[in-house]
Parts: sequence; C-alpha cells; structure tokens
Amino acid sequence: MSNSVDKPYDFATADFNAVYRGGELLADAEISSVPWDIGEAQPGVIEFESLGRIRGEVLDIGCGLGDNAVFLAGRGHRVTGVDAASAAIEQAAERAKGTGIEFAVADATSLAGYEGRFDTVLDSALFHTLDAVSRQRYVAALHRATKPGAWLNMLCFADVPGGMPAPLSVSEATVREVLAEGGWAVTDLRRTIYWGVAASTKTFLAKVGSKVAIDDQGRTQLPVWTVQAERA
Repeated sequence: MSNSVDKPYDFATADFNAVYRGGELLADAEISSVPWDIGEAQPGVIEFESLGRIRGEVLDIGCGLGDNAVFLAGRGHRVTGVDAASAAIEQAAERAKGTGIEFAVADATSLAGYEGRFDTVLDSALFHTLDAVSRQRYVAALHRATKPGAWLNMLCFADVPGGMPAPLSVSEATVREVLAEGGWAVTDLRRTIYWGVAASTKTFLAKVGSKVAIDDQGRTQLPVWTVQAERA
C-alpha cells in the first residue's frame, strides 16, 4: 500500500537552507523549524554502530546538523560530514567543535574530490529527498567516493501505512533496484523507526492523514527502512 496526498509536495526542490535558518521547508507544507533536529543521534545510527557497521574512513552524507557524526566521532571513528545546505554545515561545525570531524558543503550527486576515499557511508534520511534521476546519480557518486568492499548504511522513509506520504517515502523495491543499478549489493533490509520533532510536523502530518506514534518526549516515530549494502 502506497501513501499519497491529493497534492504531492515537491520535496526535491525544498529549500533546506531556509529551514536551517528558521524558515519553512516548503511554502505550503507547514513544516516549521528543523523537524529532524532531535539533538542526538538517530536510534538507527546507534544500532549501525553497535552492530559493527562503521569502520575506517566514514562519510556522513546529508549530515545536517551533525549529531550523528558527533556520536560516531565520540565512538572513535574518523568522520567527514557533508551537506548541500551551507547553513547546516555552519551549525554542525559549531556543534562539533573539538571532535575532529571534517565538515564541507558538497553535492551528494557528484561528490567531486572525494574519489576512492571512504570505507563506510552513513545516509540518515537523504535518499528519500531525491527524485528518481538524482537517486541514480547519487548512488553512482557514492560508488566513486568509496573503496572496493565499502559499506553503506542507510535510513530511508518507508512507503508503508503510517509513514510519511509520497514522494517523501520509498518502496522496498525502489531501494533495492536503485542501489543494485548503482553497484551496491543489499545485504540486509528491514524496518525500524526514525525520530522527529512532533511540534514541527504535526500540522503537516494531520493534513496528509498520517497517524504516527509520538513518544513521551514529543518525538514522532516514523517507519524507515534500515538498509545495509556493500559496494560491488
């Protein structure tokens, strides 16, 4: 079953710099502030690390405000965080002072200058923001930026009942197909949760009819695919 809305929102053209500066993500979506700014690492990222899925040179792509990168650096990993939004990188660098994390503004669909560098990639909620063509370019860029046998760990909004509406959610079949075409072999794919800030998204979620769990700390618990893949 696919989620849908009468008027699909074009998240591929969302102004992420605007939302990191305190504005709206989309003019008509009523998503205010930074809905994924929970001030700590996502539970799925913590699980990846606990499973031993983080090794060598790590790329946190679409790193946002850097909380996942800070968590991984605190566990002893060498992390580079990149994001297309300069406002996010500015704030992430401030939050991460003293951690040794390298931050940079970069286009995830090209990653020029990073060829053959990384052993591990973390994608925490980037893939689903891209349109179909950009997803293909993105996974190809990850392939170029990584070493043979590199690992990809991804959290992607799942197109399932109770989740985010299309196009900000992706089917399991799409995840598998796009990664395979880009040179990545999926080794594990299942469901977990992604935390968000309920106060930032509740009007939007109500409008699109998405009934999601909210915990006692005011966080949404949205279904995501947790994906493990290996560079072919």
